[in-house]
Order: sequence, then structure tokens, then C-alpha cells
Amino acid sequence: MNRGTPPGSKATRWLARLRALHLADGLRSLVPYAAAGLLLLALQRSPVNETLNLLLYDLITSLRPAPPGTDKPITIIGIDESDLAAYGFPIDDRVLCEAIDRLIAGGAVAIGLDIYRDQGVGPDQACLRERFRTDPRLVSIFNVAEAIGPVPGTPADRRGFNDLVLDADGVIRRDLVHVAGQDEATVSLPLRLLEVGKGQRSLRQRLEKGSEPGPWLEPASGGYDQLDAAGFQQMLSFHRIGSFHLWNLQDVLGRRLIPADQIRGHIVLIGSTAPSLRDLFPVPHTRSALGAKQLLVPGVEIHAHRLAGLMDRTVAGDPRRLRTLPGWMERLAEMVAVALGVALGEAFVLLRRSVIVVGLVAVLMVGGAVLLLYNFVWVGLSLPLTGLIAMAGAAWVRRGASSQKQRQQIERLLGQTTSPAVARQLWNQRDGLLSDGRFEGRQLPVTVLMSDTCQFTSVSEQLTPGQLLDWLNRGMALFVPAITRRGGMVNKFTGDGLLAVFGAPLSSGEEADAKAAIDAALAIQRAVASLNEELQKEGLPAMGLRIGVHSGAVLAGSMGSSERLEYAVIGDAVNCAARLESLDKERQTNLCRVLVSSSTVDLLPKGLPLEWLDWGAINVKGRTEPLRIWELRGGLRRDSALESARATGP
Repeated sequence: MNRGTPPGSKATRWLARLRALHLADGLRSLVPYAAAGLLLLALQRSPVNETLNLLLYDLITSLRPAPPGTDKPITIIGIDESDLAAYGFPIDDRVLCEAIDRLIAGGAVAIGLDIYRDQGVGPDQACLRERFRTDPRLVSIFNVAEAIGPVPGTPADRRGFNDLVLDADGVIRRDLVHVAGQDEATVSLPLRLLEVGKGQRSLRQRLEKGSEPGPWLEPASGGYDQLDAAGFQQMLSFHRIGSFHLWNLQDVLGRRLIPADQIRGHIVLIGSTAPSLRDLFPVPHTRSALGAKQLLVPGVEIHAHRLAGLMDRTVAGDPRRLRTLPGWMERLAEMVAVALGVALGEAFVLLRRSVIVVGLVAVLMVGGAVLLLYNFVWVGLSLPLTGLIAMAGAAWVRRGASSQKQRQQIERLLGQTTSPAVARQLWNQRDGLLSDGRFEGRQLPVTVLMSDTCQFTSVSEQLTPGQLLDWLNRGMALFVPAITRRGGMVNKFTGDGLLAVFGAPLSSGEEADAKAAIDAALAIQRAVASLNEELQKEGLPAMGLRIGVHSGAVLAGSMGSSERLEYAVIGDAVNCAARLESLDKERQTNLCRVLVSSSTVDLLPKGLPLEWLDWGAINVKGRTEPLRIWELRGGLRRDSALESARATGP
């Protein structure tokens, strides 16, 4: 006795090892999910995520119908290339004064000069400064970022900053409506024009109080990741690009007659539209615009779109106000998509069905996001969609690795002793059959077929070992397919014979399994006859075979150790089939004798075209009760089946 080893320590070590193996398998199964999680984390922190969302946003924005700018009382006086040719650059203050005078005379309610004039141009600079100091309809721009001031003398309540908010890719998609808590002069140009031209100061008051309803952008709104959402920002709701009333400086000064209704009661913006002045910006429509030149929008038109958006905001229930989900809802959507990816990747038995369902869900997600965006609700799509696909892909990889391991286990346990059809059934039901790489022990009703080669010893004396093995394999090459093609499993080879089972590990039903065994026995009888014709021509010994068939319950499952494991079938049914095969060998009158017990015969359909020879009830070794035995002599022609069944059938 080993006193250094306490009782049960070996079993304890084996249990610990088993638990460690289970833990290792569990950790390995999590590796694909960890990789998918790292991919999502990298995407979230990468600019690629926001870029993909913005690409979709730009596409839908450019495709979605937009109202014309002519619906709004806004007119643009664009200083184009012909104006620069006529008046030179920079434009003289006297020219601007004359144009402003004509617009005021025409009934403009507000005029925003989107041209920097912190320093005058020309000999008569006082005229422009005087007008901006005294006329309550004039608004001068200044720029906070570049520290450019307004027209000198302009009162604080008629100044407006023209700073535009650009995204990281240089595209204008957002509008900085207001920054609360500033001095009187620090008001955006569109908001100031709305106050001066329409007298609507209530909007700024509500903004200062924080009572103006959004939706205002947050750092993670819509498809943005970490947005600088300072102040009150909203997505810019564009009118149709290039659709505002547009005239140039020469038209104002008399080259063409501007219709009175396009000046009277309108807010007028004066600014550069000449490409050479480079006051042009990309907008969402730029990405999808076709043409030789890139679509760029002048800054003065951008301000017109901003002003039109503020006018829409004053209308109750404006349907074109783009809405975004709060950041926490975006994160929740991403987590739901991740969980859905895992669930759909794991839920279906067939991997192909899982792929199809995940693909359909992905299409629905894209379609839903597009539909929402088309209806002015922007939901970030990149991360949820990637989360769905990545986690489903991780599940497929995990299942693939697990399936490969299970396939190896099945092949190790059963080898190539089953038909392709049975192998497919085993594979489809592997999760219910395998446990820890083993077939769990189960009691199953089966039909057992046991065969043995007659006079093998005498044949072996006539042939060399190589010839003998070849002779034996020629028979097995015919017998094994006869079994496996009918759903049977060759459980083991017993030297010069074999043990086949119908109904384990999968059953088609007791009756069907019994009939399949009889069909296999008939096929073997025919194969023996054909084989012996060939052997006779070659001068080789004839091959005789004895087969026993019996139906009953067996205990089936994996047996052995980790070093050697096989699928075992044990029980009285196996013993009985073996006794039938070896029973009364001298009584064999043909090359392939098939003895079948009544337990199998009783399971067969009535009226089968078979020829039977009744051996009666016989006591076999190992059983106290006798077995009723029939010899299967072969199949009959269909036209004599009924008569023969009456005369000789069991």
C-alpha cells in the first residue's frame, strides 16, 4: 500500500484534470468573441466608423427631395466673376453703398453683408460705416475664429458671426445656431438676420433659457462618435441647392430689373459667389454629385440655408427638422445588435440557415436606417451593423471549430462504418448525441447482423498471407456497402467476419431497421454468388458465409479510455445473433446461409416476396428460452410472392 497517496487522490486528480479541460475548452470557445469585441472597439475608436455613417448620411441627404429656396423670403446678391471684372477686387465701398441703398429702397427688411469690411476700401469709406451705424436693417458680419471685426461703428445688436462648423472631413453638415451666455454682439448671422428682418427675438430668449426644444446635437448623436457639440447645434436642413433667388451686383445696380417681389419683404444676403474668391464649401450633396467639377456651395448660400432652417424652426411641427437619438440610445442599439448577432449565430442548427437569417437582418437594419434617415431620423448604423455581423461571424467560427472537433470525435468513434446518409443524420444530431466527445450510454432497440466466413482455416492453408487478405477483402468490399447503404453500421470486424447494427446510434424505427437488415442480408447473398463466379474463374477457393440476424435491446455507447475509445454495442441481441450465425454449421446447404430469429421476422411487413425455411424452435447457448428460427433462402419473383408467402412464409 502506498501510504503517501491518500485514498481517492487519483480520482480527485482525474476530476481536476477533467474540469481543467472543460475550462480550457470554454475559454477557447470565447476566443472568436474576444476577437470580434476587439474589432468593434477598434472600429469605435477609428475615424472609419464615423466616415461610414457620414457617407450614408450624405447619400440619403442628396437623394431626399428638398423644397426650393424660393419658398422662403430670402434673396442672395452674389458677387460673381462678372462683377469682379466690372468693379475690380476688392469691391469699392461706394459700390456697396449704392447697392445697399437700392435694396433698401426696394423694400428689403434686412440686409446681411457677408463680406469683411473691418477695413474700408476706396476713397469713400465713411458712407458704408455711416449706413451700418444708423440703418436698423443692416447686419455686419465678424469672424470669431479669425478675429475679424465688423464694419466699424455697427451697433452690437446688428452684428452676427459668420463662423461655419465643418466636420473633420471638411464638409458642412451642422449649423451652430447659438452659443448661450455671450455678450449682445455674439449672435450667429442667420439668427441675427431673423431678429432684424422679422423681429423674432423670442427664439434667442428661449435658447438662453434652455427652453427651446431640440433636437440639439450631443457628442455621440446620430453617426457621430465624439462630436464637439458646444452651443446649440443642429443638423443643417438643406433646401434645394442653388434654388434661392440669386442676382448679382450688376443686376442690383441696374443691368437687369429685379422683380420687386424678390426684394420687398425679403431678407437679402450679399456675399461672394465667384470661384476665384474661394469662399466655397463641400456639402453632403458634394459626394454624390456627378459632373466634371466638384459641387461646392458659396458661403453666402450656406447662410441662406441656415436662415431658412431657422425660419422652419419657428413653424410648429416642422417635419424637416432632423432628429438624432441620444447617445445612450445609440449605445443600447449597439449592445442589442451585438446580442442579436450572438443569438442568431448560435441559434440555428444549420449554419447556412444562420447565415441567411443574419444576412436578412443586416439588410433590414440597413433598410430601416435608410428609411429613418429619409424621414429625418438619423441613427448610427456602422457599429450596430458591424456588431451584428462580427458577433455572428464569431459564433460561426466557434461553431466551425466545435464542429470540426465533433466531426473528428464521430470519425474516431465510428470510423467509415456508416453510410453517407447516416453520417449526415449523425452530424445534424451531434449536439444531442455527443457529450464530452462521447456517445452517452443508451438502451436501444436494434437489429443485429453477425457474419462469419466458412472454413476460413482450410482456405488459409491454400493461400499465402497476402493472397488470403486480398481474398477476404474482396468479400468485405461487397458486404460492407450492402450494409451501410441500407442505413446499417458495421460496428466491428471480427477476424474473418463482422458485426453490423441497424438502429444505432440512429434508428429509422424498429420495423424499418429490421427490414433494412433483411435487405442487407439478401444483398450479401447475391454478392456472394457473384463473387464466387469470379473466384471460380480465377481458380481461387470459393467463399462461404454464415449470417445470423436477431432483433432486441442493446446497450450502446462509447466504451474505453482516453487512449482508445470506440462505439460499443453489447447485450443479449448481440449474443443471439452470434449464436444464430454459428448454429449447426453442418446444416448449411448453400454458400451464404442466413438464419433469422422470430423477433426480427415478426417486425417485417406482411407479404414480402421472400422464401423462408422453418427451422423451428431451438435452444441456443446462453438462453433458457428457445428461439424460433427461420432460414432466409432468398427473394422470390413478384408474381409468385403471394402464393409462396402462403406456402412457405413465416
